[in-house]
Order: sequence, then structure tokens, then C-alpha cells
Amino acid sequence: MISTSEKHAIGEPGPVIRMAEDGFFVVDVVDIKRESESVLSLGIARPDGLALPDWSPGSHIDVLLPNGLLRQYSLCSAPGDRHWRLGVLREPAGRGGSAYVHDQLRPGAQLRVRSPRNNFVLGPAPEYMFIAGGIGITPILPMLRAAEASGAAWRLLYLGRSRDSMAFLGELAHYGDKVHVHADDESGLYPLAELLGDPEAGFHAYVCGPGPLLDYIATLTSGWRNPARFHFERFVADPAASAPAAGDHEFTVETTGGLQARVPVGTSILAALEDVGVQVLNSCREGICGTCETPVVSGEIDHRDSLLSEEERDAGDTMMICVSRCKGGRLVLDI
Repeated sequence: MISTSEKHAIGEPGPVIRMAEDGFFVVDVVDIKRESESVLSLGIARPDGLALPDWSPGSHIDVLLPNGLLRQYSLCSAPGDRHWRLGVLREPAGRGGSAYVHDQLRPGAQLRVRSPRNNFVLGPAPEYMFIAGGIGITPILPMLRAAEASGAAWRLLYLGRSRDSMAFLGELAHYGDKVHVHADDESGLYPLAELLGDPEAGFHAYVCGPGPLLDYIATLTSGWRNPARFHFERFVADPAASAPAAGDHEFTVETTGGLQARVPVGTSILAALEDVGVQVLNSCREGICGTCETPVVSGEIDHRDSLLSEEERDAGDTMMICVSRCKGGRLVLDI
């Protein structure tokens, strides 16, 4: 969140409100390994030797890189390990974070990170079907360990363009035939409809990967009698979720510190606040990372993120201000 010690009214000159770094702590990069042709893993640890915060399978962390970029990476080590491990895919069309990690980050560098958050919680189930597409394997790896430890039945389908592009294959090999690795360049597209088309199937599906894969699987599972068995995490926003709507209108956003800003059609709450000097910690600006989640004091929220559950949306006490809007004329945020 932001510091509320420096504020100025709209139209009046004043200092820019500085973004606080509450919750961040320093870690050392203790090792960097190449896991595939396009994926590196980073091992990180506390320089003071203290234990890292607890976390659960499916968690990710905010990472403030030395070049000033804020990114989110899934934890793919085991909960309780002395070191955390992150998997970083080089993204040629990215905004510079992955390129920096691959080209400039070296062991011995320091990062600032925040404690883990989990938007992809592994719930109890008698049977699991895990499906990972590409770098989507990273949050799945700790889930496999947890499922194995629980004694539940489970399988993993790991999809990729080629084996050279798929990380952690050696690590997965010790699970034997519970893991099926499918490379498109060897076998074409995998017949997912055969795997997921049974509405009576008893397993819970946990899926992480590219948007088109998630959209297709969501279509296949839409006929399941228990749709709550489908769990997923997006690395890229669903374009339909945050697209402008016909009913969009201008509204006012107000902070508990007394600042107000008009939010025109086509402008996000986040951008409108930035225009009046309020800097809220953010990263994706697409409603998928949760970094800009902000408490709501009053106002009716038009949720457009890809994170909050229906229960969280119904509570109406928090929102992602990078994409979500207001259904009424005024929204008050706890900033």
C-alpha cells in the first residue's frame, strides 16, 4: 500500500506520494540453473540465515528486480525448504523482467520479495488430475509432492511444444508412469476432450498454462456436474474479463485520506490515482497477479479481475484497481 503522510488536493501542487515497500524483505540469489532451453530456476535465501516464511502449494511471490521491475513468480520448491526456488521463462514479447533475469541476474545478487500469496490453493480430494502447459509446471510441482504425501491418487499431464522447451523433466521422472509428458513436435496436439469429456469423472483438475489452453479446458469442463472440481491459474489475463463494457461510465474514486479523482471511461482506477499522485504497488495491470488488491470502504464494485472467487466478490470489501470499476457514481478505497 502507500504512505498517507503526504497528500495534496486535485489541482494543487504537492509532492508525489511515495510507494511504501511494507512487507518486502531482502533475499540473496544463491544459485541459477538452466532447466530447459527457455527456463531458468533461481534459488533464493535470506542473507541473515533466518527461515523463509511458510507457504503452501500454488503460492507465488512478488519479486522486485534490481532493475526496478516488479514481477510475480510461482514457488516451485517444497514448503519448508531452506531455499525457495522460482522458475523464470524467457518471454521474447515480455516487458523486460524475464530478459533481465536471463541476461543479467547472477548468483550473489540481491532481490526484494514479499511473503507468498496463494490464489491457486490445492484443496483436499481423493483423486487429482494435474495439467501443466509450459511454464505452468511451476505451481504444479509442489502440488505433486503434496498429493503424493497425502496418499491420494493423482496423475500429471505435462504439455509442451518440445521436450527441449519443458523444464524439470528429470525431476518429474522419479514419479514414473504417474507423469505423462506430451511434446507437440513428437505427437501432435493431445486429445484433451477424451481426458476431460466425462461429466461424471471423479477427479479434481488443477490446470496452469497459456490462456488458450485454459479456455479450451474450461469449455471441456463446462458440462461437469460439479464445476467446482476445475481449478486453474492464469499467467496471462483473460481479454474478455477486462474488456470495456457497453455500460461503462465515469465515476469518482476517493481515498480515506481525502483525495479524489475522476475515473473516465477507458481509464483504470489505478491510472486515475497515479494522475493525482497516489502510487499503489502494481505489476501486471491486467487483473491476474493480485498486487494492486485494495480494500474497499464503500461503493458497488464491478469486478473484472481473473483472481477473486465468487465469495470474495460477493463480500464487496476488496478489488483489483488495475481493471475493476464502479457500478455507481462513487467508490471509497482504504488508501
